[in-house]
Formats: sequence, C-alpha cells, structure tokens
Amino acid sequence: MDIAQVWHRVADAQPDPPRWLVLAAAGLALLAVLPRPVWRLSRNVVTIAHEGGHGLVALLTRRRLSGIRLHSDTSGLTVSSGPPTGPGMVLTAAAGYTAPSLLGLGGAALLASGRITALLWIAIALLAGMLIMIRNAFGVLSVLVTGGAFLAISWYGGTELQAAFAYLGVWFLLLAGVRPVVELQRKRRHGGAPDSDADQLARLTGVSAVLWVALFLTIALASLLAGGNWLLHWR
Repeated sequence: MDIAQVWHRVADAQPDPPRWLVLAAAGLALLAVLPRPVWRLSRNVVTIAHEGGHGLVALLTRRRLSGIRLHSDTSGLTVSSGPPTGPGMVLTAAAGYTAPSLLGLGGAALLASGRITALLWIAIALLAGMLIMIRNAFGVLSVLVTGGAFLAISWYGGTELQAAFAYLGVWFLLLAGVRPVVELQRKRRHGGAPDSDADQLARLTGVSAVLWVALFLTIALASLLAGGNWLLHWR
C-alpha cells in the first residue's frame, strides 16, 4: 500500500454505521462507567486523557513539560515548569478535568462527518506524542496497550469493527467525563483532595474551587449533550 492509498484510507469519509451499532456502543460505554468494579479499570483511560490534557495545554502555552506519570490507582501527575501564575498556568490546571469531555466532543464531530479512520489515527498520534513524555513503567504500559488497540483496529479491522470501536471510545469519553468531576466534589465535601486541580485554580485565580468544579461539570454535561446529538444525528 503506497502513501496515497494510506492517505485516502485515513482521510476519506466512511458511511454512517447502522443506528443499532451506535446505540449498542453507547450502552457498552455506559456499562464501562457506571459499575464500580469496571470503572476502577476503565478509569485508567480517563486518566490518560486527563493527564494528556494537562500536558498538551502546557506545551501550547509554552510551558516546559517535564514528564507525565500514570499510576495503577488511576491517579496521575503532570509536571511542567514556567511562571507559577498567569494564564498559562491557569489553562494548564483547568485542562485536566475538561480534557476527556472535550476530546469526546471533538471525536463526535469527526464521527458525525464520517471520519472514522481519521479519528482512530488522530488518537494514535496523540498517544504516541504522550508516550514520549511518560516517566514510569505503568504509564508506558497503559499508553502502549491503549495505542496498540487503536492501531490494530484501524489497520486490521473491517468497516463495522472500526465504527464500533470508534463510537465506543467517543461515547466512553463523553460519559466518563462527568463521573470524575462528581467524584472530585464528593472528595472535597469530605475534606479530601486539598490539592485538586479545582483547589489549585482557586489559589491561582481567587475564584472559589466550587465554581471551578461547577465549570468542569457544565463543560462535561454540555459536551455529552452536544456530542450525543451529533452521534445520534438528531436534528
């Protein structure tokens, strides 16, 4: 297969999958988010998106990204250097909890335009870029397994399998973007997570951490509503 064929395979639009597949993907994504035992495992994907969001925005705001760590308890840490205050630091801190939902929204836009294979390859590119900055073994394993799944499906999977995987991934990000925000506020209400992203943002901006959590939740819910509308082609 030459470069032109690869390009057309990635860039060309695919036909919309059947409605049952889209709904089945939504159902499976919901099952990956709601039951606590499954969530303990699937939340690792959210952590990849969360820390990747911090890292990407740090680079976009010209901060120096030192490294990213992903842990088996689904926590993570992204370290960047630069001015300790200012817009770059605020945007970097705000990017984590919003990243899964906004990535899901972007994915929904691609799927609504039929760019199924393009979405898979964009995901591979983002994961490959993130892999360079991972600084621990579990993080490397997590990103490699996730990226390997995307690569295998995009290269060897048939049209319906690619569509099922892409829709499942996007539905998961849209749905899973809500739960960590709710969990964050629950921890904060019981005196936990004093150094959460919301609390760091409160110290940086003087705006209450509760309002930052409310903003995260608003973005997550708005992304879910808009992205779900695009995926289901409701008009």
